[in-house]
Amino acid sequence: MTTAYITHEECFLHDPGENHPECPRRLSVIHDALHAAQLYDHLQHHEAPLAQDNVILLAHSRKQLEFLTDNSPSEGIFQLDPDTRMSPGTLRAAHRAAGAVIHGVDVIMHGKADNAFCAVRPPGHHAERNRAMGFCFFNNVAIGALYALGHRRIERVAVLDFDAHFGNGTEQILNDDPSVLICTTFQHPLFPSRDPKQTGNRSVDVPLAAGSGSQAFRDAVMQKWRPALKAFSPDFIVVSAGFDAHADDPLTDLHFSTDDFRWVTEFIVEFAAEHAGGRVLSVLEGGYSLPALGACAAAHVKALMGLA
Repeated sequence: MTTAYITHEECFLHDPGENHPECPRRLSVIHDALHAAQLYDHLQHHEAPLAQDNVILLAHSRKQLEFLTDNSPSEGIFQLDPDTRMSPGTLRAAHRAAGAVIHGVDVIMHGKADNAFCAVRPPGHHAERNRAMGFCFFNNVAIGALYALGHRRIERVAVLDFDAHFGNGTEQILNDDPSVLICTTFQHPLFPSRDPKQTGNRSVDVPLAAGSGSQAFRDAVMQKWRPALKAFSPDFIVVSAGFDAHADDPLTDLHFSTDDFRWVTEFIVEFAAEHAGGRVLSVLEGGYSLPALGACAAAHVKALMGLA
């Protein structure tokens, strides 16, 4: 199985400041972990292009795009909220992150790889149509899902989000689209402190209490996600791959193990092979314990590659 690894050096340029958990080193530890696991040289490597404005506008308003462009600082920090800060390199990094996802869709749809992992930052699943928040500026997975739906062979896209934080932005942007099914697990209550909207068979949101652990996660996937996915029968799967539900993460309390991320990835890959032509595009979201992030991302990528 061929897995594309899509990233760009400019994703390091986003620097929200000293001691911010969404730090540039997040990408370095993934890179190092893939080398240590002897996976890196067996990936198909791609540089992320810059996303064009018309692509960003699939998921965001022109007003929001112009707001971020107009407030991109030439030096120092522009603070959107206590957690979300723009540095001089942020906007370019965000365009690379969105561009990686678009490139990933194209790589998969053109048969150049079976699946793809976008090792990019800033993350995206909290970004709403008209608002950047929660470390996020452009909603990468929503952009990717909407772009995939523009391909002739894709009629239904499933977005799977196992980040510990509820992907409010993804749901706000995609909730009303009957061509999209969203399945999530997340710690509740936790940032962004919003109850997910109930949207029939297009959204399967499974809130988990602090301390839930591995079995509760696996039960949610098998008992809630799986039947909804089978009924929906997606042509393409986009994954919000957040690793902050790990037991060592400083921002959450779900207590998942590294093996849980291997397991859920194998589930996704096997389901996609049976129902979605094997098409899986995974995009990095959270994960703030650097050692745990590296280990979990390596387990995730190894499973995407079809390696035991």
